[in-house]
Amino acid sequence: MRQLLGVPAFARLWVAAFFGETAEWMLQVALPVYVFERTGSAATTALSIVLGLLPAVLLSPVAGVVADRWNRRAVLFGVCCGLAVVALPLLAEPGVGVVYAVMAAQAALASVFEPARNALVPELVGVADVTGANGLMSVNGSVARLAGGWAGGALLGFGGLADVVTGYLAVLVVAAALLAKPFRRVAAPAPAAAREPVVRAWLDGLRELTRNRRLWRTGLALVCTSVAQGMFLVRFVVYVLDVLGGSEADAGLLRGVQAIGGLAAGFALATVARRVAPTALLGWGSLLLGVLSAVIWNLSLVTTALGLYVGLFVLVGAPGVAVGAGVLSEIQSAVAPDRAGRVLSTMFAAVATFTTVGALLAGTLVAVTGPAVLLNVQAGVYVLAGVLMLARIRRFREVPRSAVATVEGCHTSSPPATST
Repeated sequence: MRQLLGVPAFARLWVAAFFGETAEWMLQVALPVYVFERTGSAATTALSIVLGLLPAVLLSPVAGVVADRWNRRAVLFGVCCGLAVVALPLLAEPGVGVVYAVMAAQAALASVFEPARNALVPELVGVADVTGANGLMSVNGSVARLAGGWAGGALLGFGGLADVVTGYLAVLVVAAALLAKPFRRVAAPAPAAAREPVVRAWLDGLRELTRNRRLWRTGLALVCTSVAQGMFLVRFVVYVLDVLGGSEADAGLLRGVQAIGGLAAGFALATVARRVAPTALLGWGSLLLGVLSAVIWNLSLVTTALGLYVGLFVLVGAPGVAVGAGVLSEIQSAVAPDRAGRVLSTMFAAVATFTTVGALLAGTLVAVTGPAVLLNVQAGVYVLAGVLMLARIRRFREVPRSAVATVEGCHTSSPPATST
């Protein structure tokens, strides 16, 4: 961990990511609760989540090409500035339609931010250290979730949406300031993508996925976890407010305390577990998420004591971080650097697409199946993702060691440090 934070460029990106994610969590917690309070409808809340995800799908070709064609640090800085501008209408305690528009605009900008940031990490630390670096990103992401989730729910409950947005803008300005100066890299930057048409460039990156057998099963697991996450996003707000009888601050607290478990997992990934295979992280993490989710959803039949749920949501944070780090590390280490942005943007588009599917299923089927059945289905989907990845590990172990040694012998060293 000290070695990674000793890289000045990565350390600055790490701190900038903390402030950026804190700001993101403030709105991510506050806006669905705000919509639910204004409308009282789970379906309307699901629609707000869908509108916040749809741009990531539609803009995937553009986002990936931008991340590969332009300076990634400059892209991140520009996105932070754009996020601040599009949030300004929320200062006026807007109607639901304005909230929808802002969520869509923010999602459009975020669709560029995520692939650019994650494609930049291997250039700052080297491919061999991406799992540790992703673990450290998860650490500040977990703290950001704790701080931003709690602040979003608390400010909404005690001061209203305008107070949430004011805090959001202040935090986002700090993130932008940290990204204003160029980074020094330890690996050569990816070559600039050729100036070919955007759709053709995106399709070139997409073919990287179709040719790479290593990522096929990862993609299937990602579909499952995304559907489960979409179902969670809709049902969580209703579950806390209606089933547990909680408040807006309680919703923010339960989303935020996941950061504690995530913090522990992130430190482990950055230190003792930094060499764990990404496939194992994704498989075991998904399996544990499914088991813990089933416990949480069914516990309401016995008790609604908030303290118990706080403890369980703390535990949920650890496998959640393992899943995220496993997916990113698998792609970062398997994809050509000059196509990393496009492949990552395709991954984020897939996440957004199937999270949307999960949200729509939760919003429309809950009246038919009832919340108990739907929540247990959500837990089962996580378990399915874990089984898919763990079965892959078993198949890999059956490969002759001579074949593995041949593949390992193909690795080359990183080029000397450069500046940008």
